[in-house]
Amino acid sequence: MGSAIVIIDVQCGLFDVVPRPFEADEVISRINELSERARKEGVPVIFIQHEQAQGILEHGSQGWELVPGLIAKQSDYIVRKSTPDSFQKTGLDELLQSLKVSDVIVCGYATEFCVDTTVRRSAALGYSVQLAADAHTTHDKEHATASVIRLHHNETLSHIRSFGPVIQAVKAKDIRITT
Repeated sequence: MGSAIVIIDVQCGLFDVVPRPFEADEVISRINELSERARKEGVPVIFIQHEQAQGILEHGSQGWELVPGLIAKQSDYIVRKSTPDSFQKTGLDELLQSLKVSDVIVCGYATEFCVDTTVRRSAALGYSVQLAADAHTTHDKEHATASVIRLHHNETLSHIRSFGPVIQAVKAKDIRITT
């Protein structure tokens, strides 16, 4: 059983705003490098796209589309979601099982919402998790900067042991991809 890259919500409506998310271009670059490594190893790349019934992330709208700088291939998978949990009311778990995935590599947007929830749910479902520590992002909030939020989640998530499977925060260049 091997890895899969899960890229969460790197969409125009979330990235093409002012101000942009913390280290937006660097995060996209790291995600592209990580997903290219995965494809070379024959490891699945899965894009998660958040959608709403109306508004900036309405399915099929320009805001719903993946950001132009993000490299997606025909062989990649797309999973549509409507909550912060990439598993809830989606086929993600079934897809991962059919691909014989045991290790989920998570990156994308937003650190404190969809990334956090998906990491926790992955571990709860029995997947080991590598959180790409420098390839997830968010926007500054009133209570904390995006860099502090990312650091906090890297530290917090990697210290959760109660699910059983290990959650690790690892720089994108150091992620272990298994086939």
